[in-house]
Amino acid sequence: MYYGYKISDHTAALARQAEEDCAEVFKKIDENALICSAKVLTAFQECMVSTADFIEVTGYGFTDSGRDKLEEIYAKVFGAEDALVRPQLMSGTHALAVTLGGLLKYGETLLYVSGAPYDTLKSVIGTSGESRNSLIKCGIKYEEIDLAGDDFDLEAIRERVSKGNIKVAAIQRSRGYSQRKSLTIDKIEEAIKVIKAACPDTIIMVDNCYGEFTEAKEPTDVGADVFVGSMMKNLGAGFAVSGGYCVGRRDVIEDIAERFSAPCIGKELGANFNQLASLYKGFFMAPTTTAATLKSMAFAARMLELCGFTEVDPKYDEKRTDIVQTVNLHSADKLIKFCKGIQMGSPVEAYCIPEPGDMPGYAHPEIMAAGTFVTGATNELSCDGPVTPPYTAFMQGGLTYDYGKLGIMRAIDEMLDR
Repeated sequence: MYYGYKISDHTAALARQAEEDCAEVFKKIDENALICSAKVLTAFQECMVSTADFIEVTGYGFTDSGRDKLEEIYAKVFGAEDALVRPQLMSGTHALAVTLGGLLKYGETLLYVSGAPYDTLKSVIGTSGESRNSLIKCGIKYEEIDLAGDDFDLEAIRERVSKGNIKVAAIQRSRGYSQRKSLTIDKIEEAIKVIKAACPDTIIMVDNCYGEFTEAKEPTDVGADVFVGSMMKNLGAGFAVSGGYCVGRRDVIEDIAERFSAPCIGKELGANFNQLASLYKGFFMAPTTTAATLKSMAFAARMLELCGFTEVDPKYDEKRTDIVQTVNLHSADKLIKFCKGIQMGSPVEAYCIPEPGDMPGYAHPEIMAAGTFVTGATNELSCDGPVTPPYTAFMQGGLTYDYGKLGIMRAIDEMLDR
């Protein structure tokens, strides 16, 4: 069946069972991909994309119509007024740092209403790390409101925002390295309504990393002023080799763009480094590759359950709002072996053996497996996690379902010594 690809008979049998169990789930994922694809295709057509839009522009990047049109497409697809889409934004963390730096001034307050943010954002804010250039060191005030279980604490949010002096309210859609569930668009909409009712002038920013095109709606569809992410995740579809984006209200994007480049320059400069064809193609393919990733993760959840690992989140048939799949393995050995198996099941550097190590911005030793074409592209099959109890594997990606499936089966075989 697998033409020489080494998978144990037992795992292959479980894979057949898992696919049968996931049939209805896969159908719903495909339906969502069709909705998102229709939005993308419509925007490409309405903006009259042509091959001339892929031409390289060098130097300052003046009059780059292809770059400007790509940003117009992003805004149109996500129902926003404007967008900043640039290869110079190196990561999701960089895009978020630029966004927060552009929106917040000395003495103003940032409030995270989804609890503590992802580890690398803590260093940007200044709640961890020793940077002299964190937001807190630059005079920005910071507060956070913990989630009530897996939901927003709407009453606590209402009470705090009603007191005023909140310039930016931030929401992290994905779970990061926490045990809480990722936040659906419906839940985000509830929180936004509470914030806007209490203080209409508060800017609402959503960290949308891992969440794009997993649901039919995006944060700007439910009232967010801006959302931010990396093109090395869903929207790059394996084609973008770098880049990040910000989508939202025109005045908000203007402030972010001036932080990105310089005051009074904003979006006017920025050579595309001959990346436009890849960025256009990645965005065009994003609904399909995101669907493949969601299928891969649903398959992984069911396979792990069938192997006796019941602490998977989300469950295979649960509604998904991002591409992240977790499983608590309760063993450093199993976590390391599982990541090793993901690396062995990858197309690039499958011969490498991942080992735990210290990484900047993280509190515990990390193990990371990512045999990816683009370094750090977590929409390609990857797995990582802190080597600390409950030894959670955080998995994401799979450019196609078939490759995702094969990699996951190899990981399970490796972890269980088959």
